[in-house]
Amino acid sequence: MKLLNPRGFGLLCASGALATGLVLAGCANTVEGTPTANQVQVSSYKADAATSAAAASSSKQAAAKAKATSDNCGPFRKTTGAQVDRYNEFVDAHDAADVSVADKNAKRDAAAQALEDAAKTVEAQVTASGPDLAPEVAQKFTDYASAARDLAASVRKLTTNSSVAPLNDASHKVNDTLTAVRNACPA
Repeated sequence: MKLLNPRGFGLLCASGALATGLVLAGCANTVEGTPTANQVQVSSYKADAATSAAAASSSKQAAAKAKATSDNCGPFRKTTGAQVDRYNEFVDAHDAADVSVADKNAKRDAAAQALEDAAKTVEAQVTASGPDLAPEVAQKFTDYASAARDLAASVRKLTTNSSVAPLNDASHKVNDTLTAVRNACPA
């Protein structure tokens, strides 16, 4: 591509030799004219620039999505691990014949609180990630939080004489959502 004088004039220069063997160049005249750009080169440059910008943007978005997924998946495992432990302790206490009602109620309340805390923690992380977290992955986390809250409500309602069917249904939903999130998270 040729560079043109910003005023639209090309420069004609004369050169001459000096006695010391150096060449001296100087401009004597200007040439009138209108500069023109090579449209093929301009189009090519614009296409290259657009492609480069799109690739940079796509790469930045992919990195943000990967970070948001990681920021949610890592804590999810820890958060739900504690929730599962409290819930299983409650189930063991509920099913045991030699555990006092007071101990069963304490395990019940601890399990319900762990479920509610896990739901809050998961929702807060999803919210903090904003649009960087892929919507389909965010939905899986949201489904888990909803199922965990439902299970917590079922746990709180359970007494020694009540049916465990609602609890089992809610527990299956939590397990399904846990599996869905784990499948969405990289290993």
